[in-house]
Amino acid sequence: MTEFKDIERELDRFRSRLIAAALFVLVCFGLLATRLVVLQILRHDELALQAEANRIAVVPVVPNRGLIVDRNGVVLANNYSAYTLEITPAKVKGDLETVIDALAQVVDIQPKDRRRFKRLQEESKSFESLPIRNKLTDEEVARFTAQRFRFAGVDVRARLFRNYPMGEVGSHLIGYIGRINQAEQTAMEDWDEDVQANYRGTDVIGKLGLEQKYEQTLHGSTGFEEVETSAGGRA
Repeated sequence: MTEFKDIERELDRFRSRLIAAALFVLVCFGLLATRLVVLQILRHDELALQAEANRIAVVPVVPNRGLIVDRNGVVLANNYSAYTLEITPAKVKGDLETVIDALAQVVDIQPKDRRRFKRLQEESKSFESLPIRNKLTDEEVARFTAQRFRFAGVDVRARLFRNYPMGEVGSHLIGYIGRINQAEQTAMEDWDEDVQANYRGTDVIGKLGLEQKYEQTLHGSTGFEEVETSAGGRA
């Protein structure tokens, strides 16, 4: 008789534990269902907008700099496109000089390129993209692209360069363009907000002559485009 009572008591305990476990599972599923309703229904529009914002990046499209011609239509200044090898110091992993040495094994980097890069680095912020080599050949672009995975913070970009067909003739009048330095960035802070916004993504400015006097006219209007980005933030 005692054995039957013990078995019955054990069965009661088992049933109690089973009911408690079932209730716990039901509560967990209830919480999951509630969270699912919140995410998929109540906050659907908000989260969908955030997801789209993470996937789509709005980037400035720098306009082609205007041509300079004389009254007879002879071109005094125009543009041509070429590839540049650029480094963003803040994104480089490891020692920057070591990275540049490794790059020199892939793309020809002369001492003058290093000196110019160091000068630009002193005048710029670490998160800005700085050119280490201009006017890459197609072969050099192909070599770097094949080994890009080795160089975090380094990329090839297509840039417009200024060309003066007349050479040194009238150079004192036409002037030239150059990278925006710290002093010019400070001066630009006094410009109207609309004008400052128009220079988003721009890294060159007229330095002398007509290039400087008619800077804002020659610069043109900056546009914007939406681009899809990868998980790593690359367009």
